[in-house]
Amino acid sequence: MLVYGRNVAKEILQNPKKVKKIILQEGFDDKSVLSLIENTNLNIIYKQKREIDRLADGVHQGIILDVTDYKYYDLSDLSNEESFVVILDHLEDPHNFGAIIRTCEAAGVDAIIIPKDRQVQVNATVMKTSVGTLDSMKIIQVTNLPTALSKLKDQGFWIVGTALENSVDYREIDYSGKIGLVIGNEGSGMSRLVKENCDFIAKIPMYGTTNSLNASVASGIMIYEVVRNRK
Repeated sequence: MLVYGRNVAKEILQNPKKVKKIILQEGFDDKSVLSLIENTNLNIIYKQKREIDRLADGVHQGIILDVTDYKYYDLSDLSNEESFVVILDHLEDPHNFGAIIRTCEAAGVDAIIIPKDRQVQVNATVMKTSVGTLDSMKIIQVTNLPTALSKLKDQGFWIVGTALENSVDYREIDYSGKIGLVIGNEGSGMSRLVKENCDFIAKIPMYGTTNSLNASVASGIMIYEVVRNRK
């Protein structure tokens, strides 16, 4: 997987085990990045700007890292001690996914669960948006979300979904036990089968003319409400 940009490169080069090679634009002169590169034995390839432009699908700032693909966890890797997971119901925007990963890591969420199909996976944009937090976050990939939710419930988790209809104020729910928090798709929200597996449906009240929030913003509000109630 190719990732690019100076900030994400600085994060990854702090622990360069997953880096296979480095591609630099000729004349690259960021001393802080070069200093990190000097401490590795990695293969460095220099290319002209137009060559790097063809490789990067975005702003690369003169540096591309070729890193190993993210290795997902299995649901069986969730230990009995882990009690707060976030479940993403077929998110499509890699920027939302990356921002949610960063929020989850900051809040101490134990794991993120995603489906294999019709869900954005860990890619260069997700890695860049999450700004180096992927290595600290357990991301579990499952074949079927409703089945995964059923297994979580067997392990003592209460499943809290998010929707505007047939829901209660998110501040009225007791989050003291094991919690699985579901964040729905950006456009269509939670799928029917996922919603049917929820124990509670929470809503974030809207006081202005806007009737919905960005998925990463809504998840941030919900995640920290869970954390606040567990302190």
